[in-house]
Amino acid sequence: MTVRNKVQLITYPDSLGGNLEALHSILQTHFPGLFRGGIHILPPFPSSADRGFAPLTHLDIAPEFGTWEDVRRIGAENPILLDLVVNHLSSQSIYFQDFLKNGRKSEYADLFIPASKIWPSGDPPRDEIEKMFLRRSAPFSDFTIGGTDEVVRVWTTFGKTTPSGQVDIDVSSEIARRLLTESLTKFAMNGVSLVRLDAVGFVTKKRGTTCFFVEPEIYRFLEWITGVANALGIEVLPEVHADFTTQSRLAAKGYWIYDFILPYTVLEALLNRTGKGLRQYLRIRPHRQFTMLDCHDGVPIMPDLNGLFRSEDAGKVVGICLNRGANLSRVVSPRHRHPDGFDVHQIRGAFYSLLDCDDDAYLAARAIQFFTPGVPQVYYVGLLAGENDQSAAESTGDGREINRHNYSIDEVKLALKRPVVQRLLRLIRFRNNYDAFDGSFQILDSDDSVLNVSWERGQSKCQLMVDFECGKGVIRYADDDGSPVNYPL
Repeated sequence: MTVRNKVQLITYPDSLGGNLEALHSILQTHFPGLFRGGIHILPPFPSSADRGFAPLTHLDIAPEFGTWEDVRRIGAENPILLDLVVNHLSSQSIYFQDFLKNGRKSEYADLFIPASKIWPSGDPPRDEIEKMFLRRSAPFSDFTIGGTDEVVRVWTTFGKTTPSGQVDIDVSSEIARRLLTESLTKFAMNGVSLVRLDAVGFVTKKRGTTCFFVEPEIYRFLEWITGVANALGIEVLPEVHADFTTQSRLAAKGYWIYDFILPYTVLEALLNRTGKGLRQYLRIRPHRQFTMLDCHDGVPIMPDLNGLFRSEDAGKVVGICLNRGANLSRVVSPRHRHPDGFDVHQIRGAFYSLLDCDDDAYLAARAIQFFTPGVPQVYYVGLLAGENDQSAAESTGDGREINRHNYSIDEVKLALKRPVVQRLLRLIRFRNNYDAFDGSFQILDSDDSVLNVSWERGQSKCQLMVDFECGKGVIRYADDDGSPVNYPL
């Protein structure tokens, strides 16, 4: 399968209409042929937490969402991208429950990572824990083996509870590789052509390191799982929140990568009214990327932009976003914060709200994304120019829910009547259909208040100009007979 250079949609299985059947109907009725790049369905599997990212298994579709038949039906019209959570499973999974019942006698014992697997004493030294890139205060949880008093300390990178509901797996073990292979095989049987390797940067556990994207170990795993996936006709997209140099090394090895740097860079350009940083970044970034502005988490800053941002500029951006209702996630590990104490991991909020619900600025941001080399992904909230859902964040206690509103069919219909959404749909069609985007990209000369970029392929030529002072953009392109067209966004 070859990744299509067309716009993709990102959505939860229940975020547009309530389930996969409704999603299919909405795509057919309201967005026919729009997402020719594909549909990224965030985890539709049975899960115990983290809105699908604590999977009990990857082999089944959660009944409340539908069936594999629903996935195949959507996939008959659009390429399907699914997540394979390679770092962990739910603590409620049959695999971990068997381990809790039978301990070392469990057939799944080797699937997990007791601390004693890395440190024979079972007691990791404090200085080694402090080196790790942590996502919670401690990377381990204590569990009691059933029928005994034995307490086992198990690696748990993620999770909001104690003990965690997400238990890391040992991807080097035979049982883990068998389960991952079974999952990929199931995906292929149901028409999935692209798989995102969720949290893949955390699978490398090695003493004395950050235990994040440890080289060369990470490449050995990626080579293995890519080989399995490719043999099944599936391409892989590693999901790695890491600094630019790390991402560049990954891209240099031929992998697709995520452009987690672009969202903040575009936001800063529009809020601080200067394209200097954005233009500099566009000159150095690899082209083989998936681009985004918004997603189910937030707008990344650290570690993704380490070395590429000034904390005083980021502080201004963060302050504006907080005033517009956003909330923040923080870098947990003190050693991985900025030297001056800046510690923002992600800004959480609807991108439209972060831009103060300014239609022109929002369309300018999307145009920058679509003109940036790579495969553009549009998150479902962004597709409908959704605003911050403060009530969801407050009622759940999860700040990420601010940008995870579930739309009823009537809400979708209502959103489609808004001019900003219609303008975005027109822009998506232009990005999908204009030939120049399969040609050559160029950054044209301009001062810092303007971004001026172009694409060209044969007689097809288009140019985007964004004025950051007024937050507006315009596209100029040649139509089928070569006549110039002025397309204000």
